[in-house]
Amino acid sequence: MTHSSPTRITVGELAARFLEQCGVRAAFGVISIHNMPILDAFHRREKIRFVSARGEAGACNMADAYARVTGGLGVCVTSTGTGCGNAAGAMVEAITAGTPLLHLTGQIESPYLDRDLGYIHEHPAQLAMLKAVGKEAFRIRNPETALATLREAVRLAHTPPCGPVSIEIPIDVQKMLLDLPADLAPLAVPPLVPSAAALDALAERLAGARRPLLWLGGGARGASAAVERLVKLGWGVVTSVQGRGILPEDHPASLGSYNLQKPAEELYESCDAMLVVGSRLRSNETLSYKLRLPKALYRIDANALAENRGYQSDCFIQGDAQLSLDALADRLEGRMRVDPGLVADVARARAEAASLVDGTLGNYVKLKNTLAEVAGKKLWWVRDITLSNSMWGNRAPVLDHPRAGVHALGGGIGQGLAMAIGTAVADTEHELGRKTVALAGDGGFMLNVGELACAAQERADLVVLLMNDSRYGVIKNIQDDIYGSRHCYVELHTPDFAQFCASLKVRHFKLADPSQTKEVLSAAFAARGPVVVEVDMNAWGPFSARFAGPILKKD
Repeated sequence: MTHSSPTRITVGELAARFLEQCGVRAAFGVISIHNMPILDAFHRREKIRFVSARGEAGACNMADAYARVTGGLGVCVTSTGTGCGNAAGAMVEAITAGTPLLHLTGQIESPYLDRDLGYIHEHPAQLAMLKAVGKEAFRIRNPETALATLREAVRLAHTPPCGPVSIEIPIDVQKMLLDLPADLAPLAVPPLVPSAAALDALAERLAGARRPLLWLGGGARGASAAVERLVKLGWGVVTSVQGRGILPEDHPASLGSYNLQKPAEELYESCDAMLVVGSRLRSNETLSYKLRLPKALYRIDANALAENRGYQSDCFIQGDAQLSLDALADRLEGRMRVDPGLVADVARARAEAASLVDGTLGNYVKLKNTLAEVAGKKLWWVRDITLSNSMWGNRAPVLDHPRAGVHALGGGIGQGLAMAIGTAVADTEHELGRKTVALAGDGGFMLNVGELACAAQERADLVVLLMNDSRYGVIKNIQDDIYGSRHCYVELHTPDFAQFCASLKVRHFKLADPSQTKEVLSAAFAARGPVVVEVDMNAWGPFSARFAGPILKKD
C-alpha cells in the first residue's frame, strides 16, 4: 500500500524535512514536552537517527563532534529554559572550535511569552543567552517564516567563521500547520574568493623564499590538496592542534603539531617566510604570542578580523583556504627555488621535539607507543582536557586525516566522552571506517559520566582510555608550583569503574601494569560497542616532568 505525501505539515515536521535536505543523518538531544513535534517527525520519517543523550550538555558536544568529523551540519535538540541552558557550555566549545551547528530549542506557548507572567518553563532571556554563547539566535514566530529562518540559520552556521546558531520555537508554533513547500533545499554558501591582486602581491613576496613554512589551523582542513601542491614545491608544514592531519603527519615535510618545542622554534629562526592559514595562533600554542616565528609572516583567513591579531601580518588575504592556496600554487609553480635541505631540517626538528616529549612521559611512553601500534592510523582521536592529553595526546599518535582529531578546544573538562559518542555515531551513519578512541581523565569523565549509558544504549563503537589518578592532576601541579603545595579541592572520590561499567553492560579493562599494555589494548580494540580501559596512574607512577598549565615564555 502506498501513502500519498501530505500537503499540510507541522512546523516540527518542516524542521525534520529541511534537515534531511541538509544531509543530516543523525541528531542529538533530550526529548521533552517542548520539542516533541520535531522529534515525533524524526521518529515517523525514519530518515534521521536521533540519539537520546542523558543531558543537553552532552547532546550538544555530540552534535559538535559529529559536525567536526563529517564536515557537515551538527544538530542538537533541547527543551526550553533549564534544558536549553544546560547546553550553553557546549555551545561555547562549538563557537571556539568554529563548528557549524544548529541548536533547535523550545519555548513556552506564544500567548504567554515575554509577558513576565511566571509561566512554567519560560526562560525570559533565553534568546539573549543563546546569542551570548553562539554565533546568532532566532525565534520562529509563525509557520510562514519558519523555512526562511531555518535556511538563514544554517547558512550562518556554515559561513566562515563557522559556529553554532540557535532557533527558539514556541511549542504551539511547532504544532502549527503549513503547506508543504515545493523546495526545501538549504541556501548555498559559496567559498570566499580571494582577491587576485592580493594573491599576485603575496606570490611576488614568496617567489624568492628559500625556506618557507606553512602553519595550518582548523580553518585549512578543507585545503589538503592545495597544501600538497606547495609541499611538492619544497615547503615545510607545521600545524596547530586543530589543524592536525591536513598533511598526513608521517609525511617528511610535516612538523606535526610540535609547534612550540625548542627544536621547532630553532627551525622557525632558520626560515625566511611563514604563511599562516586558517589559524588564530592561539595563546597556548604560541607561548602567549611570544613564540619566535619567522620575521616575514603572511596570513590567509576567511575572517577579515584575523589580520594582525596576535602577530603582525606582512601581507593578509581574506579568502577560502583551498581556493587561496590553489591560486597561490598556480602563481608559484616553476618560480621557487626552495632549499632542498628544508624538508630534512623539518624532519630532524620533529624527531628532536618528539624525543623531548617522550622524555617527559616516564612509563606512559609505552602507552603512547602501543596505542599507535595497535590502533594504527585509521582512528578518530578524541581528547578531553586532561593531563595526559596536554603531555602527549595533542601531538601523538600520528594522524593522517584532516578531521581525525577532535578535542575540547575551549579548555573545558568533561566533554570528551560525549564527543566520542558523536564521533562514533558519525562514523557509523556516514560509513567512514575508523575506530573512535577517546582520552579522558577521571575528573572530566565523572562530569558527564551519565553519557556512558547513552553510549551503551546506542552501541557506540568506541574505546575510552580513562586515565585515573583520583585527582585533578594539572591543578595539583599548579598548586605545587605557585601555592606552596597546598593541595586543596583536588583529591577526588571516584567509583569502582569496573562495577560501574558492569552495571551498564559496558566492557571494562583495568590496566595497572605497563607490561600488560599491548594485551589489554588489543583486546579492547577487538571488542565492539563501548569499551573502557582504565589506566591506574597511581600504579603506573608519575610522569617524568610535571605539566602545570600552558607553557609561558620567559622574557
